[in-house]
Amino acid sequence: MMQIRQMEISDYDKVCELWHSIKGFAMRSIDDSYDGIDRFIKRNPGLSTVAMEDDMLVGAILCGHDGRRATLYHVCVREGYRKRGIGKAMVVRCMEQLEKEGINKVALIAFTTNDVGNAFWKEIGWTERKDLNYYDFTINPGNIVRFNT
Repeated sequence: MMQIRQMEISDYDKVCELWHSIKGFAMRSIDDSYDGIDRFIKRNPGLSTVAMEDDMLVGAILCGHDGRRATLYHVCVREGYRKRGIGKAMVVRCMEQLEKEGINKVALIAFTTNDVGNAFWKEIGWTERKDLNYYDFTINPGNIVRFNT
């Protein structure tokens, strides 16, 4: 039976295993560490979401906001569980929680090479922005990004 619920730091090992199982998935050495995710969850209580089927973690979303706009990070569903509405159900849960906090806008970043993810966002009605540029600056060069192969 599928359960969509709030992510807890106790889910970290299972979430991390899921992230490592997804080809092309990018993780940062500091931000995606246990301490980094713990800090994120504490700063954004009740917003991040997981999907569980029996004892298997099959989906996860990191969700947070700055008081004005929310962002979804690391949205993923385990291969073999996709196309069953799990991703959409997790997104809906995040959006419901954000609405309770008075947040009216949600953004996310999807790599241009992520065909599965980009098709998903378009399918569930999200708008691809082509009217802005995304800029990034690395404060801590030790926060290394690694892509799963």
